[in-house]
Amino acid sequence: MRFLLRLASLVALAAAVIAGTIDSIQSVAASAVIMTPMSDAWQDVSPDTLTSLQSALSYYIHPRFYAFIFQWLMLQPAFAVFLVIALLLWMIGYKKPQVSGRFIA
Repeated sequence: MRFLLRLASLVALAAAVIAGTIDSIQSVAASAVIMTPMSDAWQDVSPDTLTSLQSALSYYIHPRFYAFIFQWLMLQPAFAVFLVIALLLWMIGYKKPQVSGRFIA
């Protein structure tokens, strides 16, 4: 299970790097800071899954959850959202080093 979490973390980190690279290229081309919101990035990749997730969240969870948290999350920069997801998955899948080691008493 840790392997899958770390693999998902790696995929999210790669998506964050790709989104950050795209934003930096657009920023240089426009001579202004451009950060793509998560909703626009998701809409470009797969609009059907975005609409189905929106309808499922508003129907099954609670409409206020969709109104406050999900819409706030969709307004954040895509690279930042992917970085936070990568960090959380890595922290969940982290394996602590053993205490017994070379300098054990």
